[in-house]
Amino acid sequence: MVIGLGQLAIGAVMEPMVKSYGILYGDGGRLVMFQFLGGMAGILCAPGLMNRFGKKPVLLAAIAFMTVAELLYALRPPWGAMLTIAPFAGVGLGMTEAVVGSFVVGASGAKANVAMSRVETFFGVGALIIPFAGAALIEAGEWRLSFGIVGVMGAVTFLLWLLWWPTVLDRPAQAETDGAHGHAPAGLAAGRAYSRRQSGIVLAACALFFVVYVGLEMSYIHYLPSLLVAGNGMTESSATLVLSLFWGAMVLGRLVSGQLADRLGGAVYLLGTCLVAAVLFVLMTFFTGSVPIFVLTFVVGLMMSGMFAIALVFANRAVPGAAERTTSLLMACGGIGGALLPEGAGWFLDAYGPDGTRWLFAGTAIALLAVMLWAAAAARQPGRRIWLAAPEERTHPL
Repeated sequence: MVIGLGQLAIGAVMEPMVKSYGILYGDGGRLVMFQFLGGMAGILCAPGLMNRFGKKPVLLAAIAFMTVAELLYALRPPWGAMLTIAPFAGVGLGMTEAVVGSFVVGASGAKANVAMSRVETFFGVGALIIPFAGAALIEAGEWRLSFGIVGVMGAVTFLLWLLWWPTVLDRPAQAETDGAHGHAPAGLAAGRAYSRRQSGIVLAACALFFVVYVGLEMSYIHYLPSLLVAGNGMTESSATLVLSLFWGAMVLGRLVSGQLADRLGGAVYLLGTCLVAAVLFVLMTFFTGSVPIFVLTFVVGLMMSGMFAIALVFANRAVPGAAERTTSLLMACGGIGGALLPEGAGWFLDAYGPDGTRWLFAGTAIALLAVMLWAAAAARQPGRRIWLAAPEERTHPL
């Protein structure tokens, strides 16, 4: 939940922050980029640091980085200092997300889709809360305190993990992996059915999927309020509240996405949701009124709700026995997308305005669908209807 708060805090106050500092949207995108680059560094370092120092010290250090950085944001330092703090905030946010994600995927075995969806639901809860808090603070003229909320919640989270550490995570890595797969023999056998080359292709496709998905999600949620202010004449606080529609839909979708993915198969679920999301983003370029945007934003949130968690499980089942490395790699790829695409979207908004930016989002959504088609094709084994089979006929968990 705290990661959801921290990742979305900048977007929730982007409009008043840009005006307060007297900067362009592209500069705000640079802050997002620096934070995500820090997150990518934290994600990539997480597996090695856990091997060297242990899981608990690494997670606690990551939460501490995030907490201190968010509290410094809340002081509203000069813009140069904000850009300096951003990578450290990103390290804390990214490393915390990667470490906890690897814990869940590595320990939940056959229930990984449902377990990751539940964790992502609470990410959505945090992302749902921050627009309400941001809107209220914008109205009060204290937008910077949005970061203070994240910092305080980070401190509470630090204490919770310090005092109530789950003992199951102290098992040796091999025992933990064996225990997880002991409940999912089909998943392990299916994972071994992949050749090393095929696993590599699926992993590469999933890596690109995470670049595009996280980039699209972060760009959309960071600039949606600005699009509504510039293109629809909404007030800053009202435009910020629209994010609650998106994240409310995310929370609702994540309550059922794991069960749907288990019933349909991960690839079918991802292909279907990517297709519908692409259509919705294209519709946003034609229907630009406030009410259509509200409706389309809600449905987009439903469609995108399970993509992150299900794609993470999809990739881990293609490369079994390497949950920490695979999770960290994919989240790092997400960090690349989350860093570069919002920076480009900010520049695009400055250069081409709201209409051009809507087309940018639509094009990115279509690219996401194309990447998922590649990943699904790579995962399909010759002579088997893996991801098109009915649930009772399916011989492969993907």
